[in-house]
Amino acid sequence: MALKGKRILAVVPARGGSKGVPRKNIHPLAGLPLLAHTSRLIATLPYVDRAVVSTDDPVIGEAAVAHGLAFPFVRPPDISGDLVGDWPVLEHACREVERIDGRPYDVVVMLQPTSPLRRAEHVTAVVTKLVDEGWDAVWTVSPTDSKYHPIKALTVAADGAMELCLPDAPANPPRQQLGPVFHRNGAAYAFSRDCLFEQKTIKGKRTAAVVIETPLVSIDTLADFAKVEAIMQGSGAA
Repeated sequence: MALKGKRILAVVPARGGSKGVPRKNIHPLAGLPLLAHTSRLIATLPYVDRAVVSTDDPVIGEAAVAHGLAFPFVRPPDISGDLVGDWPVLEHACREVERIDGRPYDVVVMLQPTSPLRRAEHVTAVVTKLVDEGWDAVWTVSPTDSKYHPIKALTVAADGAMELCLPDAPANPPRQQLGPVFHRNGAAYAFSRDCLFEQKTIKGKRTAAVVIETPLVSIDTLADFAKVEAIMQGSGAA
């Protein structure tokens, strides 16, 4: 099922150098490697034409293939470190798949394994918004609790001196005066080819958001694995 004739590539970034949990992306969650939950979800999306894993670790690549993802290339070391952003990984993945397949892709969807609580409708929402409304990029976001509003953010120097992050912000604004703000939740991202190849960014000139109200967990630690597994068992999703 094509969306307005667009060819759609799903990229699952899963480097092997996780420090908190070694090979985090294939650490077991509810009896499956973490990335298997993402590959299972992709299998329910009929508009995805190709789904690949981008990893520098052949062990992760083999696990991805075993659970339905393609592993057509090895991510090079220069874009595999923990300081590398999303854009070079996605641009490389799309360029490599296009070279291998001999055809371009119109839309790239990034689905990080660390967000296993995402649902198919979250992914569909970002893709359809991008395609139907002509955005350069669409991200899923979640509302930020007003206790963590950026106006309340502080910096603390080595000597203990404290300053407001936003120098012109009021020192103690009442909650009722704070407008809503949001944060990236890592559930789903969609990008036009132009955004990645011409604008060379994951936040294009025209970027929109899909707001997700339900709680999500971005897995980083063993405690996060336990928390997500408990949520999945409680919902019957495990």
